[in-house]
Amino acid sequence: MARRPVVLFDVMDTLVTDPYYRAMPAFFGMSRKELRKAIHQTSWIEFEEGHISQAEYLARFFDDGRPVDGDALDACLKDAYGWVDGAEQLLADLQDAGYEMHAFSNYSVWYRIIEEKLRLSRYLQWSFVSCLTGLRKPAQEAYQAAAETLQVDVGDCLLIDDRTVNVDAAREFGLDAILVESSAQVRAELSRRRILDA
Repeated sequence: MARRPVVLFDVMDTLVTDPYYRAMPAFFGMSRKELRKAIHQTSWIEFEEGHISQAEYLARFFDDGRPVDGDALDACLKDAYGWVDGAEQLLADLQDAGYEMHAFSNYSVWYRIIEEKLRLSRYLQWSFVSCLTGLRKPAQEAYQAAAETLQVDVGDCLLIDDRTVNVDAAREFGLDAILVESSAQVRAELSRRRILDA
């Protein structure tokens, strides 16, 4: 009998709405294009990989060094985080079916705000968040470290992610992977794999 896959979920825009596209530009009174041009171009990656603290990140947030109110930004993020349509039910159904699930996300310590608001830990473990592991998808090392930590073959892992580059890299390394278009489409893919009913 084949081993049940361990399900590795991306978080942002797979399970939880990403505030970067609407809430953060509105918070700073900018368009998304203006915000993208104004922010420091490398500090986000360092923050996601856990190399710098939130205080250091906010001090370098803008190229011109203007201050950022961290408490107000945290409140903005907490307000903006919400479930992607159908995602919580999908997690609940996988949990009811007995599947082991882990977050596998390129994200910063802000994942704690998500947890505080939405309590994803009711369904999965925050095992592979880049700020904790220092590894980001689509690096092969990220997939390898996840499989080694779980003590499973890479082929026994199923990645569910909304970014093509991450899904392609996972498949190249030997994982099964689903590219997210919607929760209903993911459910259909899981049904095709006989993991969940449609």
